[in-house]
Parts: sequence; structure tokens; C-alpha cells
Amino acid sequence: MMWRIRSEKEKAKLLRSQPPQIVEPKGLLYVQQREFAVTTPKDGSVSILGSDDATTCHIVVLRHTDSGATCLTHCDGSDTEAEVSLIMSSVKSFSNTTGCGRLEVHLVGGFNDDRQLSQKLTNQLLRAFDLQPDDVHLVTFCVSELNDREEKDIHFPIIYGIAVNVKTGEIFPATFPEKGPDEALRSAHVLTGARLTNIYDAKMEQLHIGPYFWRPFPHVDFWLEQDDKQILQNLSTSPLAEPPHFVSHIRSTLTFLKEHPFPSRSLFPDRKPRIYKKNEEGLWEQVCSDKI
Repeated sequence: MMWRIRSEKEKAKLLRSQPPQIVEPKGLLYVQQREFAVTTPKDGSVSILGSDDATTCHIVVLRHTDSGATCLTHCDGSDTEAEVSLIMSSVKSFSNTTGCGRLEVHLVGGFNDDRQLSQKLTNQLLRAFDLQPDDVHLVTFCVSELNDREEKDIHFPIIYGIAVNVKTGEIFPATFPEKGPDEALRSAHVLTGARLTNIYDAKMEQLHIGPYFWRPFPHVDFWLEQDDKQILQNLSTSPLAEPPHFVSHIRSTLTFLKEHPFPSRSLFPDRKPRIYKKNEEGLWEQVCSDKI
């Protein structure tokens, strides 16, 4: 990996100084934790890739400057080396890496947390990219202590979410009022131990969700009975730094898992994914499999 620490610190400072933009659903592909999506500037449906709610997690954007192929993923350290290899392959599949252009990576997220989980993930990502046979140029490095603010002796991330403009390659801090489709289903997939999943077919311009399968979530009734403090303490890697909606999000995910203990019966009886395409308004709309 090729990088210059002084210029990276300046770029991190510039990124931190930008207020987060509110990204509306039109043209957006929202990526949850342990998901990734890759597309190119030729995509007529998706112009923005984005993700947020990263505390100790890191959001990674990998882009090839010639093809414009862009991948965004939300990493939590579960299997970093394999995940980096996966996103490298996905971008290279849309790019001629022996010709013009180069691979550029942007790393954003984490903070100076008590357990040093952010720093551990930063190190894992740097090592994983360094192990790649291709040259990867680190362009944005706004992670861990470079993304940290302190208030009353409590540390928080400065940037919780970013978006990338697929057409231009611009990276900017962002929040997303809409995180769908199938937000609860996708969150349930993560909470039950999902591996990194590709959710987008750029050639067909379709979002594919599932099929996902899990066993009944252990002690789901017990967790739903707990107060907010208990949920924060036990189901977060950084209880003091979570966004305000964290607990309500976890509760809705647990409720979904309670309602669907056997997704093979209630959600995916035909073993086929839920498929979405953007409609004329630029919003996701589910399509029937027989129309594909």
C-alpha cells in the first residue's frame, strides 16, 4: 500500500471539517454492516453508495480511477483479510488493472475507544491491503484517533457515516434518513452472524436481499425485556458513543428475529432473493421473480 502520512492527516482534517450531508433515497444504495456493493459510473440507477452508524466499525471505499468502478463496504473486524480480498476482486472485475488508472482506497470511521477496537480494525485493514498483490493507493485515512473528539472525558467519532458519488468519486460525510429496503431483515442477518455479503448486481442494476437463514435467536424474549442501559452495555462495542437511535434499532431487529425464528419458512420459502430495482422516481421497488 502506498501512502503519505502528512497528506493523509491534512485530508482527514478537511473531511472532518465538513458537516454531514443528508442523502435522500433517490439514486442511493445504502450499505449496512457486513454488506458491500460495487458499481460503475455507467449505472443508470445508482449514483450514490453510502453507509453510517459506524462507531468502532470502518467504512471502506475502493475505487479504480480509470473504470470508475467503486465499492463501498462497512467492516466490523469479523474477517478483515477475507473481506478486503473480496472487495478487491469485485472492483477488479469491472476494471482493467493492467491498463491506465490505479486502485485508490478511502478508510473512514472508528475513534479512540476504551477497548482499542477501532485501532485494531485500522491495523487489520492496513495489513490486509498491504498483502494484496496489486498496488493500492491510500487516499483518505480518517480513522481511529484521526476521527476522534472528546467531550466531558468521553470519546466519540466525529464522522459516523460517509457517501461516495459513483460518477465523480467524491467522498463526503453523510447521514441517511432511509436505510432500506428491508432494513430489519438485513440487520437481523448481521445480528445472527452474517459474513460479508454482496447485495448489488451492477450489470442488472438490481439489489438482491437474501436468501438468508438463521436459527432462532437465543434468549430473544430476555433481551426484549431489558432496559435501554442493558441493551447498550451488552449489545454495543461502544455504549457511550452510539447514535441516539441505536437501542430502538436493536429492539426492532430483535422483534423481527422473534417474529421470524425460521426465515426459510416465513421469509424465503422458495429459496430465492428479494429483488429490487429503482423506479422512475429513483426509489427501490420490489420486482417479482417471474418478471426478471
